[in-house]
Amino acid sequence: MPPSSSTESAWASGVALFAGIWMFIIGAFQFLQGLVAVLNDQFYVAGRNYTYKFDLTAWGWIHMILGALLVLVAIFVINGATWARITGIKLAGLSALANFMWLPYYPLWAILIIAGNALVIWGLATAPARYADL
Repeated sequence: MPPSSSTESAWASGVALFAGIWMFIIGAFQFLQGLVAVLNDQFYVAGRNYTYKFDLTAWGWIHMILGALLVLVAIFVINGATWARITGIKLAGLSALANFMWLPYYPLWAILIIAGNALVIWGLATAPARYADL
């Protein structure tokens, strides 16, 4: 059901645009984070007793792929595609999970990206389904 006033309509479009822009930024940062891990796996140092021990080059590729997908889907979210909102919520969830597992390598950065993903999920989930038609 479309919003009843122009103020609600502008707010709904703004929330979706906010989420799309944040998704684009997070995807770009995540891609660069992965690129560093692929090009120089000595850059990140993990604690010695961490449960999730993976090769940093593999983690780098995971972050690069997730980042590229986030950027690509963000472009469609900004353009108003409903399928992109649903896909964006799923990708932001995966990104948050990947960054949770990335905590021992770069904790503060991982927490910031997780928080950004939470904002993206909130924005994509609260915007009305037909915000592009408003």
